[in-house]
Amino acid sequence: MSRRSLHTPAPDAATLRARLDRARGAAADARTDALLVAPGSDLRYLIGQAGGSFERLTALVVPSAEAESTAPALVLPKLEAPGYADVPTDDLGVELITWVDGEDPYRMVADRLAGSRRVAVSDTMAALHVLGLRDALGAAEQVLAGPVLRQLRMRKDAAEIAALRAAAEAIDRVHARMGEWLRPGRTEAEVGADIAEAVVAEGHTCAEFVIVGSGPNGASPHHDVSDRVIQRGDVVVVDIGGPIPEGYNSDCTRTYAVGQPSEPDVADSYAVLLRAQREAVAAVAPGVTAQHIDATARDIIAGAGLGEYFIHRTGHGIGLDVHEEPYLVGGNDLPLEPGMAFSVEPGVYRAGRWGARIEDIVVVTSDGGEPLNNRPHELTVLDS
Repeated sequence: MSRRSLHTPAPDAATLRARLDRARGAAADARTDALLVAPGSDLRYLIGQAGGSFERLTALVVPSAEAESTAPALVLPKLEAPGYADVPTDDLGVELITWVDGEDPYRMVADRLAGSRRVAVSDTMAALHVLGLRDALGAAEQVLAGPVLRQLRMRKDAAEIAALRAAAEAIDRVHARMGEWLRPGRTEAEVGADIAEAVVAEGHTCAEFVIVGSGPNGASPHHDVSDRVIQRGDVVVVDIGGPIPEGYNSDCTRTYAVGQPSEPDVADSYAVLLRAQREAVAAVAPGVTAQHIDATARDIIAGAGLGEYFIHRTGHGIGLDVHEEPYLVGGNDLPLEPGMAFSVEPGVYRAGRWGARIEDIVVVTSDGGEPLNNRPHELTVLDS
């Protein structure tokens, strides 16, 4: 019956009220009658509390700006209400509507949105609730809320950028300690456990992910940790991150060598990767498209004959989610704007042998891009 409540710092009521107002305007611009926001990062962005998604419906109902007579409402089970006690609903102009078992929360939402023809639901809303709302709303078309809300969330304000900077500085401090843990004879899992502990000690609420990819495991970009014993001469990819109390995430990758690399092509390939990452970061500027940053890194790697070994996009947005808009990938012609934040992380992956990746979080400024991570980018050789 227990639920874990997350009482973490939230923006002030004026900031949240402005976000709700912008969300209502964005819904109107998208010709959507209302947004139905489930617990998660979108809810945290709008009201300062992420909550949790369970079998009982919780949803923030955000009518479009054209529905001036209807205020936003937070519909939630009465038993979950204490977890939202810190939400300043009065200051936000949000009506709190609670329900108890035996009542129909889907009908409550539908009654509030009577006459709606098009509603947008959270991208991550559970199918249980999506289908329940569909039945209750009748003929109303359901679309995804992501395309509406991402227009707000992609452009970070000064406080959000400050939080991302703090997260980046915290994860940099962990990378600075890698020599304490990464040495021959230890397993990836043992190293990963030490890293996870340090991530929290350096200011995160948790280690959202810890990748320690040694030797051939480094060629798997989303490797986790394993019982593989690290050998002298291994190249090791360490990709780590997580949220700080404000909810904003770090994500930084550096590649290490435990002694001099045993693979003969590491030095030359890494030099190409380093140039690709540096030039992609240098290409960040307002008006440049997301796909241009991807192409900058990819063209350098392909030009050196390594294109087949770069097997993912160059980057992803970051904020309250580790992965969010904008994505730096071919085909995304979105022009970059000040306040957008994303990773720049090209990689080279030699299947069955070794891999390498370099990743910084970069924020678009008025005249370029600012990397938030500042650890050395060169292949770091740890002699132990």
